[in-house]
Amino acid sequence: MEEYLKQTEIIDWNHPVILSKAKDLSVNKTSVADVAKSCFEWVRDNIRHIDDYNIQTVSCSASEVITSGSGICYAKSHLLAALLRANRIPAGFCYQRLSINDDGNPYCLHGLNAVFLPKFGWYRIDSRGNREGINAQFSPPKEQLAFQIQFEKEIDFQEILSEPLSEIIEALKKYKTKDELWNNLPDAKLL
Repeated sequence: MEEYLKQTEIIDWNHPVILSKAKDLSVNKTSVADVAKSCFEWVRDNIRHIDDYNIQTVSCSASEVITSGSGICYAKSHLLAALLRANRIPAGFCYQRLSINDDGNPYCLHGLNAVFLPKFGWYRIDSRGNREGINAQFSPPKEQLAFQIQFEKEIDFQEILSEPLSEIIEALKKYKTKDELWNNLPDAKLL
């Protein structure tokens, strides 16, 4: 389980701003699930998704995301993992292959997290951010992700990775604006 707690260049949970926010989010929480829910809801509701708000800045590491206050799904999952790990809660990364326009081709990867809850085991959560038609919640054991599989070529990968996919990190570092990134979103063929 240690690999799901480690600090990395991207999941830089030892950054002072992340440690402070992780501590704030755990105050008066009586269980691992309560802390995890607090972290999840804070990222979901307070870190703006760059597409929903047409923010051009692309962030990658957890500290970049919390500092900028925004990120794409991948970046938001990096911050959520960092907040959970700072609270000594194992957190991993999961992916779905989804239609970008909800009508078939083209497809891209969507990033989310899994958190280990003592009472339930691994539980997937999606901090992408709610809006009309998207209602991700933290209500274990029921999984309520932002997106459901609806097309034949969409895939809901069940693997829980201890690190984000390298292809995701490369894309977040290579493309400097939302528009550049949106035209080059990683797809499952990279897996």
